[in-house]
Amino acid sequence: MKAIKDMNQFREVIQNTEPVIVKFEAGWCPDCKAMDMWIDPIVEKYSAYSWYTVNRDEVEEAAVENEVMGIPSILIFQDGKKLHHLHSANAKSPEQVESFLADSLGQ
Repeated sequence: MKAIKDMNQFREVIQNTEPVIVKFEAGWCPDCKAMDMWIDPIVEKYSAYSWYTVNRDEVEEAAVENEVMGIPSILIFQDGKKLHHLHSANAKSPEQVESFLADSLGQ
């Protein structure tokens, strides 16, 4: 996953004509660290899509604009619009994340 470091980069990334997957996280977040332990095979399975991370503390404006109230959250963007949002409460297991991606991306 590529890290997004500022709002200009965030806005550029989400303008993609293909869906992009953005994981909102923070360095202090234990659930984010737990997700990091099992997310790689899912990223590989969905490698046809571009994956990014946003540290919600470093690019807070992106989190606020997209109503990211809890982390980790996974959002899917296309053409500058948020298409799907997996809230942190529903992103606790690989099965939840895979189900969200399958439903959201039609796979």
